[in-house]
Amino acid sequence: MISAFHWRRIGAQLLALLAGTAAMLFLIPLSCAAQNMMNDKHNAIDIVLVHGAFADGSSWSQVIALLQQKGYRVTAVQNPLSSLADDVSATRRVIDRQPHEVLLVGHSWGGAVITAAGNASKVRGLVYLSALAPDSGQSVAQMLQRLHAPMSGMQPDADGLIWLDDAAAYAQVMAGDVSPEQVRHLAAVQQPIAAAAFGEPLAHAAWRDKPSWYLITEGDQALPTAVQRKLAALLGARTRQLISSHMSLVSHPQVVADFIEQAAQAIQAQDPSP
Repeated sequence: MISAFHWRRIGAQLLALLAGTAAMLFLIPLSCAAQNMMNDKHNAIDIVLVHGAFADGSSWSQVIALLQQKGYRVTAVQNPLSSLADDVSATRRVIDRQPHEVLLVGHSWGGAVITAAGNASKVRGLVYLSALAPDSGQSVAQMLQRLHAPMSGMQPDADGLIWLDDAAAYAQVMAGDVSPEQVRHLAAVQQPIAAAAFGEPLAHAAWRDKPSWYLITEGDQALPTAVQRKLAALLGARTRQLISSHMSLVSHPQVVADFIEQAAQAIQAQDPSP
């Protein structure tokens, strides 16, 4: 038989064990809160990523992971690519959901989208990655014509959609420095774009009023480097040059993430609020 003394001793041990467990459970949310406090210096700016044609939001996966490691809140828009207006609406819905002010990032066709959606008051700056950037009252087709780089070689299907038909075409146009395995994945998840979208003019170019950054890709087979340089100069953007295919966000995610962070830090440095 267990004596009363031993029962008291066992009870005391159980109480100590339960107290220790409760303390550990209490510390878990505290540690999460501490981590969130460490990230607060970044959370003053939320980052919204806008993909281009022949892609979807998953093309940002590596960049998202790197920015999240830096402490940023990051959201990738899923553009329908059915029209410029539809893509701008999808982007504005994401912007509206952000708890803080926004740095808007657009790749390729996504540059046209952020040029329109960036007029939202919550948007503090614009980052263009090998991106299109029409002026006020201008369509993408008009912009390219003015820069002597008219669209050619891409024919819409019976539904008015433009596709890159296979992995070989995808690699040639978009991703010459991406591994074959990644190219196959990108080609598999690509979103076609409505040809009519290139003819839609936007009302006001947000870069006319807000600071911009432009990553120029040298050797780009989708948007000529010379055109990118002209656009960056027109925007008065702060620039960086990178030898890369059009899909720099896949082939050089660290460079892209660092470039986006530089823009976010520059915006926060201009913010007088604590």
